[in-house]
Amino acid sequence: MEKVWFDHPAGKWEEALPIGNGRLGAMIFGGLERERIALNQDSIWYGGPVDRVNPDARKNLDRVRSLLLEGKIPQAEELLCLAFSGTPQGERPYQALGDLEFIYRDVKPDEKPDEERCLTKDKNPENADGAYRRELDLEKGIVREEYCAAGQKMKKEYFASYPHGLIVIRMQAEEGGISLDARLGRRKFYDHAGKLDDSTIYMDGTLGEGGVSWMAAVKAECKGGECCVIGEHLVVRDVEEMVFYLGCETSFYEKDYRKKLRDKIDTAVSDGYEEVRKQHIADHQELFGRVSLQIGAEGDGRESDCRSIEEQFRTGTEKGFSGSFATLYFQYGRYLLMASSRPGSLPATLQGIWNDAMEPCWDSKYTININTEMNYWPAEMCGLAECHQPLFDHLFRMWKNGRHVAREMYGCRGFVAHHNTDIWGDCAPQDIYIPATYWVMGAAWLCTHIWRHYIYTSDETFLKRMYPILEDAVLFFHDFLMEMDGKFMTCPSVSPENTYILPSGVRGCMGVGSTMDNEILRDLMVGYLKASDVLQKNSEQVEKTKKILEKIPDLQVGRHGQIMEWREDYEEQEPGHRHISHLYALHPSNQITLDKTPQLAEAARKTLERRLAHVGGHTGWSCAWIVNFYARLGDGEKALENLNKLWTKSTFPNLMDTHPMGNGFVFQIDGNLGATAAISEMLVQSDEDRILLLPALPKQWNEGSVKGIVAVGGVRINLSWKDGKLAECTAVSPKTKDVEFWYGTEKKVCRLTAEESCRVFDSNDGLR
Repeated sequence: MEKVWFDHPAGKWEEALPIGNGRLGAMIFGGLERERIALNQDSIWYGGPVDRVNPDARKNLDRVRSLLLEGKIPQAEELLCLAFSGTPQGERPYQALGDLEFIYRDVKPDEKPDEERCLTKDKNPENADGAYRRELDLEKGIVREEYCAAGQKMKKEYFASYPHGLIVIRMQAEEGGISLDARLGRRKFYDHAGKLDDSTIYMDGTLGEGGVSWMAAVKAECKGGECCVIGEHLVVRDVEEMVFYLGCETSFYEKDYRKKLRDKIDTAVSDGYEEVRKQHIADHQELFGRVSLQIGAEGDGRESDCRSIEEQFRTGTEKGFSGSFATLYFQYGRYLLMASSRPGSLPATLQGIWNDAMEPCWDSKYTININTEMNYWPAEMCGLAECHQPLFDHLFRMWKNGRHVAREMYGCRGFVAHHNTDIWGDCAPQDIYIPATYWVMGAAWLCTHIWRHYIYTSDETFLKRMYPILEDAVLFFHDFLMEMDGKFMTCPSVSPENTYILPSGVRGCMGVGSTMDNEILRDLMVGYLKASDVLQKNSEQVEKTKKILEKIPDLQVGRHGQIMEWREDYEEQEPGHRHISHLYALHPSNQITLDKTPQLAEAARKTLERRLAHVGGHTGWSCAWIVNFYARLGDGEKALENLNKLWTKSTFPNLMDTHPMGNGFVFQIDGNLGATAAISEMLVQSDEDRILLLPALPKQWNEGSVKGIVAVGGVRINLSWKDGKLAECTAVSPKTKDVEFWYGTEKKVCRLTAEESCRVFDSNDGLR
């Protein structure tokens, strides 16, 4: 049982517990006298679509290129800021929906609670000290709060139902009645609030010129007592039990969004709480239950169910975190992806779906020079392939805009996006920030996810649907790339978000053919050519892509023994920079591997050592990427060392990932999801050629088991280990085929029969 729990109400957002169904999200604070539930809906973004293409970009492209090739970097960057920045420079921001607030009447916590009454029937000792518990049950997707107050025991449940599209809250009083006032509110930017019917309150608003219109409502179903609406408050008195059904619908999804909202609430009320709860749990467990993990001896996983989060962090800081904590964190990451990205929703933003601000950091958008892609690293391998779907749906929103940007900014065919996009699929440059803004690889990187999803699912219908987008992402580079010295290169180019130093001392970001550009191009074009082969597409564009691919620059090793980040072996302004973009080839790509490219693998290790020696990996997402790198290098000890660093320095008490901002920290989901993928990579790795078993197992994880990890080809892996060695492994393939397995230096090709479990390894015979 994996649970995240506290023995007190949340004193701040970073202690609240998240729920979500893809579109609707909430942070549960709990509370005895006052209670706040912070609300989000995925289409609450300020402003409508706008064409931000700078009209002066295209006519200045040749001048920018000339300046870069002449080594006049400051002049080129100055012109880029003027002629290539969006007009206006910023895309649309994501915003908080608002709050549901409860004010409990005549409620004070008991000074000396009656333990016999307040403890659960199994005498759970966790409630004994303060008779309070607030927990997130990851297996059921339910937050519970339980406490004694005003001479009674109070029980609450909160969940976000995907089948019913609502947030549902139930309150029960063991003795006496519940009295409270409930109110929906938003700090600003809403138009109306008040009574929808005798037991329902609402608020609504519009989000700027051309923007989304929305309506949120909460209905109370009460047992006993009284319930009415006064002004904009739900007033409840002396109720034994009540259920709140909360929803929000917008014009982004529904023309008649008000009717849609009322219909959803009416359906849930008609079905009743128990049926809504039953359907929610069944839906949640169908996804969540696909993968189980146990690190440590059988039963150790309950450790996370028996100590407060504060205690886990205290002991973890002193001696390293337990295997059971790694288990909890892994499943928490899977839970967060499920809760913030489901079919029919928008993709997970920088904060998943849980944003607390009207003006969030980086607008809580989609930052596509690493963060959005990282959000989806665990999707396929962790049994949540359908959670990847919102990202592909969003590519369709981007496609039309990206073709317009390619044509108007660069005079190119095809589809391009820069380093950010928003709800409307905006593809023009974001910000005026030279280290990132003018990067043209955003759509290309996102489109590598198309082939990745296909090799896990073998879904040709999906591949046919996405092929035109993939083809257009490639077509842009047919026109955009420059041929120099027999090689095709991007220009202008940047290595997100680093700065180099020329021998003259001049500092610059923009250049020609940065390493990451070449790595992404190679994956994009290889995926496109393979997709063309699967779909039997043979065209002039396919043939030209093959020729371009042959002339993409190879990876180079620099004077420090590192993978070179730029075309020249420049020094870096920040050797410990948080971005390690030039190791894309190591992860998420497989262009660098220990056995196939040993010299490059050693150079990748040197690159990591150099970054870390200069205090790299100091943000949560960067640290998570480093764990993935070390997993690919087969170094379990370094992988675990950096996981412990992530947990110690970049994790809030509610286990959400942190990012430094000003004098404080803000939540970013990418660290959670990147680290979840990394834990999976430590246990099982795969590509289109083979599956590696326990490739980066640290000594501290001496024994354990994992069930349901998915390898390329949709092969489901169950394995266990003891005394640091593989004990048993079975595999199930959706199709009959031969699969190559590796354990250390042992190799075995196994014939897997469709949907039949095959014993791949046991401790007596090794690989079979």
